[in-house]
Amino acid sequence: MAASDRIKFGTDGWRGVIADDFTYANVARVGAAIAALLHAPERRDLPPYRAWGVPCRPASAGLIVGYDTRFSSAEFACHLGRAVAQRGIPVTVTAAPVPTPALSAAIVEWQLAGGAMITASHNPPRWSGVKFKPEYGGSATPEITALIEAHLPSHAPEVGDPPVETREIKEEYLARLRAAVDLRGLARAPLYVVVDAMYGSAQGYLAELLRAVRIPHLEVRSTVDPLFGGRKPEPLPENVVPLKAVIRSLRARVRGRIVVGLITDGDGDRAAGMDESGAFLDTHRTASLILWHLVRHRDLSGPVLKSFALTDMIGKLADLAGVPWREIRIGFKWAVEDLVTGRAAFAAEESGGYGYGWHIPERDGVLSNLYLLELVATTGKPIGALVTDLFSLVGPHHYARRDLTLPNRLEVMARLEKAPPERLADQRVAKVETLDGLKLRLDRGWVLFRASGTEPILRLYCEMDSPECVRTALDEAERLARGGLL
Repeated sequence: MAASDRIKFGTDGWRGVIADDFTYANVARVGAAIAALLHAPERRDLPPYRAWGVPCRPASAGLIVGYDTRFSSAEFACHLGRAVAQRGIPVTVTAAPVPTPALSAAIVEWQLAGGAMITASHNPPRWSGVKFKPEYGGSATPEITALIEAHLPSHAPEVGDPPVETREIKEEYLARLRAAVDLRGLARAPLYVVVDAMYGSAQGYLAELLRAVRIPHLEVRSTVDPLFGGRKPEPLPENVVPLKAVIRSLRARVRGRIVVGLITDGDGDRAAGMDESGAFLDTHRTASLILWHLVRHRDLSGPVLKSFALTDMIGKLADLAGVPWREIRIGFKWAVEDLVTGRAAFAAEESGGYGYGWHIPERDGVLSNLYLLELVATTGKPIGALVTDLFSLVGPHHYARRDLTLPNRLEVMARLEKAPPERLADQRVAKVETLDGLKLRLDRGWVLFRASGTEPILRLYCEMDSPECVRTALDEAERLARGGLL
């Protein structure tokens, strides 16, 4: 089998380069494999059904296919849908690009057998992908994706070009969001909101909710651009420069109002923010502020899940509130079981995904932005002041990540795991943790080494009590990693 024909599901679905390995033929193969999964008798023995108590719906319950704003996403969605329908399964394709959480909500609302989303999330524009969502509307477990892979046909089925049924799902999802957030309370606060959809499929959703309750707002990058303006649709400082420029230009024109920037990624399942000065609110501070809001103003009592690469502020805030918490492996799929079974109320990960036990067991960037806005409205404080308050509670926390292209990343990890350093960046290594990668607990924070399972990349994560300390620690961690190649 050619390399371009190999299909492997990773942390959240299968992704590939459009016209290289992400082709109509391979998309049809994935559609056929999903159909085979839904028909497979052994499916009901997998953990979501046997251990979690999730009803295993028959294939006849149907599948919904959604898509983002990438190149030919609508066409790929229809092609996958036809491959599934060919196996006798009712299929509906969304009538327009949709955020992933809206698709997940539709699966739960309509009691479908599952759904598929054509998206590569935050990846560069030349990538696309397929996320499969089972009955519960969250990330598929490794057992489910393994069964999909096991049913992949060696050759693409002929699916023809029959018409597909389409349906709008936006209004039903917005109704769910209205029930989860106090929009009237938001309207009473002196807010001015700048919404940045990064040209992704969540465009228009936040704006419609704000418009309905007459909250002044402005949308940026809210049109369809398959190239995403030449940037990755990932909420990182270097990718939100246009939002920063807009917010800075507004300061003199909206005096007396609290300016808040709200950001969603390419498929709307991740969130971040920007304060009134144009300073980026990274995912660690976003997650911490949302948690503190839920604890203080929404009576959240836990438990809370945080990914291994996420800020220590989550655990400190939970401890202050008397809320139980624990760390999980990197990838939102490791949070899904506890969200589905009610053993977790809130889950957060370093990449900007936050999920809620009372909503759907899926990351939801739109709802997360609304909760961040609700915090601002409830306290009457801008985001910059809220971050200051946060640091007064748990101390200063600064974070950065560095991705190194290292073909020998696995050998580097093996070396570090066998003989971790006793000191790094002139700090003592107090503890070594290996839940997912290698985390070195230092006197002033931590550094995490983690190899990508699908790319020749070694990721370095670091959190310290000052930006200078973060830079120093990452520089030394990079030297340590690259030294393993000599």
